[in-house]
Amino acid sequence: MIITRATEYAIRAVLFMASQTRGEIVLKKDICREQDITPAFLTKILQPLIKLGIVGSHRGVGGGFFLMKDPSEVTLLDVIKAEEGPLYLNLCLADETHCERELYCPVNKVWHEARTQLIEVLSRYSFAQLCEMGKTCKDPVAGLVNKLDSPHQ
Repeated sequence: MIITRATEYAIRAVLFMASQTRGEIVLKKDICREQDITPAFLTKILQPLIKLGIVGSHRGVGGGFFLMKDPSEVTLLDVIKAEEGPLYLNLCLADETHCERELYCPVNKVWHEARTQLIEVLSRYSFAQLCEMGKTCKDPVAGLVNKLDSPHQ
């Protein structure tokens, strides 16, 4: 299973917005430039997120996008589901009436377990957490210093 390019770009755009000041309108041209997304494609991929109230838009000269929810309230799973729809690894999970072998097929149980674990992992990571992880990734020395200075480590 590979997520679509649209979903990848939506994740990058939301992550970029999450790294900005809360409620700040991020200019469309800035998102496009920083994330290497064409303006028309950005508008298209953010539409499902706007419909769900995750992202807001502002039209006009200073037009752009902003997160309507706090980054700690938006997970990777939220964005992936908005772009891709429900996650299913196999047709038998999408329509359980479709699978006549469900009761005795050992693979069906594996598909259920794998799907459950994938959903758990994707829902565990909020965009606030991803922003923090990105800060450490961008400046590994500062991340190491912060860990060494922390009294909890």
